[in-house]
Amino acid sequence: MIEAMPVEVTIVNHPIAAESLTHLRDENTSNQFFRAELRRLSLVVVAEATRNLPVIATRVRTPLAQTDGTALASRPVLVPILRAGLGMLPAAMELLPDADIAVVGVQRDEKTHMPSEYVAKLPARLDGRTCLVLDPMLATGGSLAHACKILADRGAPQPLTIACVLAAPEGIEFLRSTGMNLHIITASVDSHLNEHAFIVPGLGDAGDRQFGPPQ
Repeated sequence: MIEAMPVEVTIVNHPIAAESLTHLRDENTSNQFFRAELRRLSLVVVAEATRNLPVIATRVRTPLAQTDGTALASRPVLVPILRAGLGMLPAAMELLPDADIAVVGVQRDEKTHMPSEYVAKLPARLDGRTCLVLDPMLATGGSLAHACKILADRGAPQPLTIACVLAAPEGIEFLRSTGMNLHIITASVDSHLNEHAFIVPGLGDAGDRQFGPPQ
């Protein structure tokens, strides 16, 4: 039996995050406005998710004098989970313009709710590279667990950080059972999953609400 590791959960407490999340929940929000609000909320969530990035001391010259400065210790890797995670990527790239981008495509079987990987484009080794996984919805946790295992198997430092908009208690508990060391940053932990594994009250399907239904 896999021993459960501590999984830290940070809920972002910020008025901008709360307002953006309200717009995202609204069933009358258009796809265009949904994408804009997801980017806005992602700025707040990713800022919190990167709070403890390793840094090094530097020196910089201002127009008046030299002074102490700070630089990131290594180039992070952003890992959006396709396709919904793409909506969080612009905000993350704005905050981390030098980051590398890796993509993992995991889709959930609508009957079994089990994850199925269809693409994984990322470096062969991730030793010493801080990885930030981007996925708006932590529902069952299956897709995120699959993606995080790929990163861990390639040497990504732990805890692995997951930035999301909503999380379900069931998904958090599932991730705790995987044995991985994870830190989840989310704007809300909602009530529960329904019989279709959708987060309640949630916001619907984050991919469909950004890009429209696939069929």
